[in-house]
This record gives sequence, C-alpha cells and structure tokens, in this order.
Amino acid sequence: MPSRAAQGSRELRSRTLATVTDAAGPSSAPASKPARSPPKSKPAPPPPATIQTAVILNRSPILTRTPSPFERAYWAYQARIQRALFNPFPDEFYFKPGSILEGTFNAEEKYREKLAFGGPYVQEKPTQIAVDSANVVGGKSQQPLTRVHEADLKNDVRSLDRQGERNLYLLVHGQDSAGKDVWRFPQGGMEDGQALHQVAERDLYTECGELMDTWVVSRHPIGVIEPTDASASSPSTYVFFYKAHILAGQAKPNGKTVKDFAWLTKEEIASRVDQQYWTRVKDMLSDF
Repeated sequence: MPSRAAQGSRELRSRTLATVTDAAGPSSAPASKPARSPPKSKPAPPPPATIQTAVILNRSPILTRTPSPFERAYWAYQARIQRALFNPFPDEFYFKPGSILEGTFNAEEKYREKLAFGGPYVQEKPTQIAVDSANVVGGKSQQPLTRVHEADLKNDVRSLDRQGERNLYLLVHGQDSAGKDVWRFPQGGMEDGQALHQVAERDLYTECGELMDTWVVSRHPIGVIEPTDASASSPSTYVFFYKAHILAGQAKPNGKTVKDFAWLTKEEIASRVDQQYWTRVKDMLSDF
C-alpha cells in the first residue's frame, strides 16, 4: 500500500499540471478580425424611358407600273395564244346589223387582231370612233393620266401627283427629340390614357394639319427605334412607327415644330435623313 505522502505528492503534481494547462488556454488571444469596409453606394437608377409614336404616311401608286421588256414580251405572247384559241364572239347577237355599235366593235376588233398577230398596218392607230368610245364612260369624257406629270418636270416634291408609279411617303422638316432641325417622319409624345395608335393619329394632325383624310392601317406598330445610348444621365426614348394611307387632302405644317414637308420615294428619303435614322427605318418602306 502506498503511503499517504506518496498519494499526496501525485495529487499535487496532477493539480499543478491541470492548473498550468487551464491557465495556458485563456492566455492565447484570438486572431483579430479584419475591419469591415464601408458599404458601397448603389448607382443611381436611370431616368424612366419615354415613348413616342411616328407615322409613315403613304401615298399609294396612282398609275400601273411600266412593264419591263421581258414582261411586255410575255404578255404579248399570252395575248396571241388567247386570241388564237378563244371562241369567236357572236357580234350578230349583241349588235344590230349596220348599227354604230357594230361598226365601233369591228374597228376595235380589227385593230386588236393586227396588234396581236402583226401585219403591214401593225402601227396603225384605231379609228377615231373607237378612240372616242373608249374615252367615254357613263356619258363622261375621261382622259388617262400622263406618265410624266407636270410636278415631275418642275421637281415639285410637295405635290401628290409626282411619281405616279411609285409609293410616296410624307417627310417633314422639324425638330427631333434633341431639338435639332432634321428631316423625319411626323412624330410626337404620349399622354396618359391614350392608346399608341390614337397618339400617332393625333400627332400626325398636330404637325401636318387636319386638311387630310387618312387611315391608320392597324393598332399594332410596324417597327420601333430603340435607344442606343445607355447613359444614365439622359432618358432613353422608344419611337413606335405606324403605317397610314392618305385618301384625300394635303399636308399643311403647323409652322412651329414642322417648317416644311415633302412627298418622297424611298431613294429620295435616304438622301435627306440622317444615316443612323435611315438604317433603322429603311426596311419599313416599299422598294417600288
């Protein structure tokens, strides 16, 4: 049996070791945490975007397009085949023998026959009776429009009679959203409580007068110009384009936002507007 002195010595050593170990734990200071950086300020939100509407007002062709040489040859060939295969017209059933109408029909038929199959008098013009009867419809004399109008000779770009075979578009000379004087389509800003197509029609009459009878084709736009400058200082602008047709009347600028106007073809528009503007609107216009 160990003596009491030996047991006391072992207890003392164990207490001393435990005391040293416990004392060593708290003395080790924890690692210092890095200082927090101040929170970064959030960027200011961009200003709200604005919406504008523009109208591409179209004057449709008033003359049939001049056929190409290939088209002329094709239709002449088809006409000869048709006249060679069709059944004879029973003129004795429809016209009284010896009447003026019978003489007119025979003169026109003779001319059409020579025109289709040729002959020594292929360049011969129809008789005056046939010409007069063709120009009289419903008791009123009618004269066909000339291919080259007086407005084409004078280069009057404000006339609706110019370029009868082509589509014309109304272009106005006024200020854009930045305040610059440019050639552009009629456009304006929105107001609360109005649909886009109503805004487009209102802006058209505001800038170009109410002396026109127009028709907006659809309630849906045919194109849009999106902003390219993503700067947060200036508000972005979206321009929605609507197509419309002029049925009667003429444009009359208000003299404030619009100073001048012109009815131009697609190629003529390209030479007047800004290049960036032209790149965005050219696919909305007809090539003919």
